[in-house]
Amino acid sequence: MTREHLNESGLDLIFRQARSHNAWLPKPVAPELLERLYDLMKMGPTSANSCPVRIIFVTSIEAKEKLKPALSSGNMAKTMSAPVVAIIGYDTKFYELLPELFPHDQTAPKWFDGNAALIQETAFRNGTLQAAYLMIAARSLGLDCGPMSGFDQGKVNAAFWPDGRIKVNFLCNIGYGDDAKVFARSPRLPFEKACQVL
Repeated sequence: MTREHLNESGLDLIFRQARSHNAWLPKPVAPELLERLYDLMKMGPTSANSCPVRIIFVTSIEAKEKLKPALSSGNMAKTMSAPVVAIIGYDTKFYELLPELFPHDQTAPKWFDGNAALIQETAFRNGTLQAAYLMIAARSLGLDCGPMSGFDQGKVNAAFWPDGRIKVNFLCNIGYGDDAKVFARSPRLPFEKACQVL
């Protein structure tokens, strides 16, 4: 079966020409666009369709002020000026939803009984996968991203997920980036340094 594929301009949009942004145009992101963004990213695969990612889209001044004490000084200005800050977390009790998400095996939650290491590994790995899908989906919808890890995890968790069930993974600013202020692209490893074909 022949499958359709993205043309070169689509690949440029998502990968080759896309950049991590640190400065933002004063243009809001419509709430319905955030819903479209989620509806695209949720289709990406996860282990046993576990879907552990949880996201808070911070858009209001009040919510940004709540986030501000957790930010490192180097990330403060760009985060406070971003139209949207996605707080990307993972649900440490994701397995409770497996009867709904993985309906053909109702025993799936039992795979995780008493296995804290497996729960953490599965939640973090698959939540991180979903976060990558989020950025690809954002770029496909004409948005720019600025992922970052310079923040106090404990403060973010306490402020936004105080019951401890959900843990923050990283933050990602989302909006319309200012191309005039983007850094020069850093090098990437060539195929022969990063890959093997056996």
